[in-house]
Amino acid sequence: MFRKSILVSFQALLFAAAAFGIHSQAVAAPVRIMPLGDSITAGPGCWRAFLWNQLQTAGYTDIDFVGSVSDGGGCNPGFSYDFNHEGHGGFSATGIADNNQLPPWLSAASPDIVLMHLGTNDMWGGFIPLQNKLNAITKLVGQMRANNPNMKIIVAQIIPMSPSNCPTCAADVVAFNNAIPGWAAGLTTAQSPIFVVDQWSGFDVVADTYDGVHPVTSGFMKMANRWFPVLAQVLGNTTPGTSLTVTKAGTGSGTVTSSPSGINCGSTCSASFTSGATVTLTAVAAGGSTFAGWNGACTGTGNCTVSMTVSRSVTATFNTTGTGGTCANPITFTNNTGNFNTTGAVCYRTTATINGWGCSNFAGRTLTVGGQARTCGQLPLTRSSDGYYYFAVTGGTYPWASLYTW
Repeated sequence: MFRKSILVSFQALLFAAAAFGIHSQAVAAPVRIMPLGDSITAGPGCWRAFLWNQLQTAGYTDIDFVGSVSDGGGCNPGFSYDFNHEGHGGFSATGIADNNQLPPWLSAASPDIVLMHLGTNDMWGGFIPLQNKLNAITKLVGQMRANNPNMKIIVAQIIPMSPSNCPTCAADVVAFNNAIPGWAAGLTTAQSPIFVVDQWSGFDVVADTYDGVHPVTSGFMKMANRWFPVLAQVLGNTTPGTSLTVTKAGTGSGTVTSSPSGINCGSTCSASFTSGATVTLTAVAAGGSTFAGWNGACTGTGNCTVSMTVSRSVTATFNTTGTGGTCANPITFTNNTGNFNTTGAVCYRTTATINGWGCSNFAGRTLTVGGQARTCGQLPLTRSSDGYYYFAVTGGTYPWASLYTW
């Protein structure tokens, strides 16, 4: 009797809903995106925060970052973001594949899209053959497709690494990255496509990491900028050829904004625009910095105007404003030390027989030395592995200019 009453009441509700024109409507579930990787994704892995912010700003709000790990908001970027991910510090692609660790992560998270930046920990020591690494990520792709035959997979050519205790790592990363496009082309399918994102080009292992491996904020922002246009394309609300990406370079700081709006870099350094649209970028230097100019789709120091007929990339360089300085004239070097130090530059001896001018990462500054202008980062200067720029001058006593300017 009780069950019959419930059934009658439910039927009455359905009839009432129909009478008043109320219809049930399915609500689409958000797209589930799994950031998969090692410590570069896990801790703090703040490319995820910057990418999330770019997606939200560009209107991709119906998404959900998924994974068994949460960073608890540790990135603290000044805006809200989704904390969840599948980054595991110290894990390697070969280890995850050999131990079959991915299937339970996939089962728990049920992702629609996987963003995979994995392989850095496979480079240490140079003892894992390249083919073994490729075999490992092939197995991981198979496990992704077993979980979801329609899985969309975005694989990174990983950021460079050059730790002091791994002399083989830098070259091994290059070999791995060079193999990725061909590997992806041979494995992609219409049902489960593989997209490749170049995280290596334009990433400065000296300026963008704190230890030759793990990114600082500038590195995380570059990573987000590279993920965004490809992920936006996969999400289906944009078409290839309409993404604009801004990268900031130099020792200074500043902001690049776009008209029409979309880029405020700042934090949002990539955006998609209507195909064929004209977009104007404006660079404004922060206090203590100057805007040195554009590279890529624009040159010069004025506003950058681009036509979005294809994907575009632009680099904006901001340099620190120096105050120059004076020194004794001439300067005499003794052994391997110099006797002058001023804001932004150091005179010192690089070897027993060659004197050098160290620009200390101040790329783009012009130094007037002995009446002759030298520009940091340009010929005849070359950059050494320690991040300094040098040009050779006469050994011993040299008549340096009394004022150093840039």
